[in-house]
Amino acid sequence: MVAVKAADADGALARLDPRVAVVLLYGPDTGLVAERARRVARAAVTDPEDPFQLVKLDGDGIAGDPGRLADEAGTVAMFGGRRSVWVRPTSKNLAPAVEAVLAIPGSDALVVVEAGDLAKTSPLRAVCEKAPRALAIPCYADEGRNLSQVVDDALREAGLAIDRDTRTLLVESLGGDRLATRSELDKLVLYCHGRGSVGAADLEAVLSDVSGLQASVVTDAAFAGAVRQADEALRRLRLEGTSASGILSPLLGHATTLLPLALDVAAGSPPASAVDGWRGLHFKRKPLVTRHLALWTPDLLRRLVARIQDTVLATRRSADLADALTERLVVDIARTAAQRAGR
Repeated sequence: MVAVKAADADGALARLDPRVAVVLLYGPDTGLVAERARRVARAAVTDPEDPFQLVKLDGDGIAGDPGRLADEAGTVAMFGGRRSVWVRPTSKNLAPAVEAVLAIPGSDALVVVEAGDLAKTSPLRAVCEKAPRALAIPCYADEGRNLSQVVDDALREAGLAIDRDTRTLLVESLGGDRLATRSELDKLVLYCHGRGSVGAADLEAVLSDVSGLQASVVTDAAFAGAVRQADEALRRLRLEGTSASGILSPLLGHATTLLPLALDVAAGSPPASAVDGWRGLHFKRKPLVTRHLALWTPDLLRRLVARIQDTVLATRRSADLADALTERLVVDIARTAAQRAGR
């Protein structure tokens, strides 16, 4: 039985036992799942560009034909050496296909499976955690030491220095998803190329859109009860051509992210402390989100999530009313927050 702890994931992958036939990578951070799967699948073969050594399969196809994965795993490489079979994500059950691979004695192929956030009761996760020739590795959003290490490695490789305060701001602005973090760090490195160091102004210039800040102006104003500011920001976005979905999606995402934090606040945690648990929140938004948590209770947020979802559905059914429905929702959110604030 090999269920690896999240903190030990990178070490386990770096010291992968050659007897391991299946590596399952799962968790809510799909970017980290994909990054690790790519690294492991490519490292298992001598030439990752050779399609006979590294075989990429679609998870849906494997679920529909479970025997295919075992056939690929049992195939001998044309010119010798180990083969790697990389299975991309699917919502369908891959447990039967993986069980068939583990039943092959002495298979020289490594099967790498990407999956989503699997519950402990998931058949696929259960199979891999119980099998001695499989590894089940969780992938959670970078935080704390892990995120700091990702940042430090990227800047060191680029030859860029960074002071402690700026580094703290950078780390606090990242971490929601590994691929998103890599993308933002790549932009920062490119922006600062040839300069030797990274400053706070560079973060302001490059990371200003990490959390979709343009649309979040409407979100932040509405949830804070600033009715006029929310309405003005909404009108500016419309003039710039932002669709109703481009406004409703951030509203829904913000409400659903606030809900667990609001539950923490209801249990006695100060709003500022609860906000610290939001990885990937842009540093400029922290004071605003802290204020949101002081105004929105879990019950209010649950009702709001349902209201936003209803509005999204209504805009899809009546596209000609999308702008009016979106404006009504934004104003209602802002008025509710304003009443809570006593304005």
